Parts: sequence; structure tokens; C-alpha cells
Amino acid sequence: IVDFYMSPCLDTGVGKSSIVCRFVQDIFDLNALPTIGASFMTKTVSCGNELHKFLIWDTAGQERFHSLAPMYYRGSAAAVIVYDITNEESFYTLKKWVKELKEHGPENIVVAIAGNKCDLSDMREVPVKDALEYAKTINGIFVETSAKNAINVAELFDGISQQIPPLDPSERYSNGAFKVERHVTQHRKRWC
Repeated sequence: IVDFYMSPCLDTGVGKSSIVCRFVQDIFDLNALPTIGASFMTKTVSCGNELHKFLIWDTAGQERFHSLAPMYYRGSAAAVIVYDITNEESFYTLKKWVKELKEHGPENIVVAIAGNKCDLSDMREVPVKDALEYAKTINGIFVETSAKNAINVAELFDGISQQIPPLDPSERYSNGAFKVERHVTQHRKRWC
């Protein structure tokens, strides 16, 4: 099981929930309402000889929910932090969230940065080069996505799966099958 936390981002409307819905249900709702608090979804994907079950906590972007974020990202194996490529301020906010994750999140958390709404590249305010350079400085995954047009959403989560360390051969069952889940027992599991 890969505990995964979909980023809290103070800027609403960057497309966090739309990315999750596209990944889990392969749908896009143009009239989706903002997330209140947090929502939860799961999806299991193959990664080599393993199954990775993403347990996704999609948290609200409004300031009033900021204090709830740590209870979702503590214990997570990965976090996706989303910004809107047409909104430069959302990119600056993303950097604040990365700093918070690095300071208060799990030590080896996989961080992925998603520049959403790449279908609106004619309205771009955040250059690809800037986001890519930033991702390199934090050893993060970088992908530009479009939840609306299903561009690079699966690739985003595949990139995360590739960064999760493989199971040790000693974690196989006696019949050669792999364990489906692998996680440290904690109060609750969270997705980033």
C-alpha cells in the first residue's frame, strides 16, 4: 500500500481534485465544487512485480483547512503538490508547501510537483523551465498535467510508483507471490 497525500495548496482551483478523479475514475467534471476538508479515494496499479494501492487524501485548498494538513501527510509515502500553470502565485504557494513537507513530513517522502492545466499553455504564467529546475533542487518528480484532457495524469502516478522502493525478496510469501501491502503501522494511513 502506498500512502499518498494530495497536496494542500492555499490556492483553490488549481485542479487537485480533478487530477485525483481523472486518475481514479477517469472522469472530469467541469462543474466540480471545491473540496471541503478532505476526500478519500483509492486505486491499485501494477508496478513491476508489485501492486501499489494508492490511498489518496485530497485536502481542501482553503486557508481555514491549512492546520489539518499535517494529519494527512504524516506517515505518507508520497505527496503531490499541484499548481496551476496559468497562475504564478500558485507556484509560489507550492514552494511553501514543499518547505512545510520537508520540515514536518516523513523523512523519505516522495514529492511530485504537478503543473496542472497544461491544456491552457497559451495563458501560461509559469515557465516549464522554472518548475523543472525547482523540482530538481528538491529531488522531486515534475510533470505537467491536464486533468481536463487526461494528459500525463497516469504518468504522474506512475512516476511516483517508480520512486517507491521495491519489496525486499524476503517480503515474498512462500509461494513466490508478493505482499500486496507494505507500510509501517500507524494510527491511520494517509495519501499525499
